[in-house]
Amino acid sequence: MTKSVIYPGTFDPITNGHADIVARAARMFDHVIVAIAGSTSKTTAFSTDERVELAETVLARYENVEVTRFNGLLVEFAASRNASAVLRGLRAVSDFEFEFQLAGMNRRLNSEIDTVFLTPSEQFLFISSSLIREISALGGDISEFVHPTVCAALEERIGSTKKLG
Repeated sequence: MTKSVIYPGTFDPITNGHADIVARAARMFDHVIVAIAGSTSKTTAFSTDERVELAETVLARYENVEVTRFNGLLVEFAASRNASAVLRGLRAVSDFEFEFQLAGMNRRLNSEIDTVFLTPSEQFLFISSSLIREISALGGDISEFVHPTVCAALEERIGSTKKLG
């Protein structure tokens, strides 16, 4: 039996922290589906198609990882893809309360789908997509936090990602 996990998010943009979570999940599960939310209440820098394309580029080396978009309820999407679990990343204790509440609601909506939490490697604990966008917009160097393709896309979309002194 193939064990599939869904890693949902906006990934605006995908960071090295996200890629770290995917790499470790790819060792734990037969199939990892990175599900990029098309409908979100967040204002995104990149369209859904652009976010999918960036994630596909960043994650291309993993044979058992698929990148796709989804709309609607996550548990319905997960069930439609025969996924047994939802993967969520936890960077800090402050993430836990929201993620715990979300996991409980997802379990209530579909008791067949579990939630698995992973923390990123230590060097990625502080990285978030919103911080990356802000640093880029203010002209900071984000090259150590994102794939070069993402860095170039942010430079084109938001502003300079020049290296600081």
